[in-house]
Amino acid sequence: MDTHLTFDVITLFPALLEGVVDQSIIGRAVGNGKIGVGLHNLRDWADGPHKMTDDRPFGGGAGMVLKPEPLFKAIEKFRSETTTVVYMSPDGENLTTSLARELAQEKHLVIVSGHYEGIDQRVRDQIVDREVSIGDYVLTNGTLAAGVLIDAVSRFVPGVLGKEESLEQDAFSDNLLGHPQYTRPAEFRGMKVPDVLLSGHHESISDWRQQRRKDKTSHLRPELLSTN
Repeated sequence: MDTHLTFDVITLFPALLEGVVDQSIIGRAVGNGKIGVGLHNLRDWADGPHKMTDDRPFGGGAGMVLKPEPLFKAIEKFRSETTTVVYMSPDGENLTTSLARELAQEKHLVIVSGHYEGIDQRVRDQIVDREVSIGDYVLTNGTLAAGVLIDAVSRFVPGVLGKEESLEQDAFSDNLLGHPQYTRPAEFRGMKVPDVLLSGHHESISDWRQQRRKDKTSHLRPELLSTN
């Protein structure tokens, strides 16, 4: 079976992602060969007895910066003509449904996880193709962000989800938030499931869900409606 998309993650903390790629839907997709995930320790490409991957920033300042030598070696180890190199950075482009769909069309993503104060700018200038942020905040390192990217992108790889129609009902699929979900029992502690969901009338259910999505978006994220 041909793998649709392969991820190679370069990080100082590969163990942080072992559970992400071994469990649940992503783990099943790896097991079924729909996606491939390689986790690689940056220190494997560091020189010297201490395998140093970072150094003090030129010009002074707090923290440390990941050195260019091991990063170039590691990326070049996996990069090919079909590779897109992604650096997880808080000042990258926002990870959206649209971007996740786009990246899911790629054959091979090398994901670079930063740490400390980031990575040497020469890596970003010369060998990184895209920079992606999962939100306007800073993590202790980019490995968790890499896991988020893998999860978000993999959902759009054919065969990863059991029901592809789930993608069309997702929050943000059309710049609207998700609709309310209910399951059995139909009544719990005096709280009843809306009658329309028990009606069996699919068109009415679809209309109700769409309206709830619009109402929720208007209340919580009104700025999304301006893009509809």
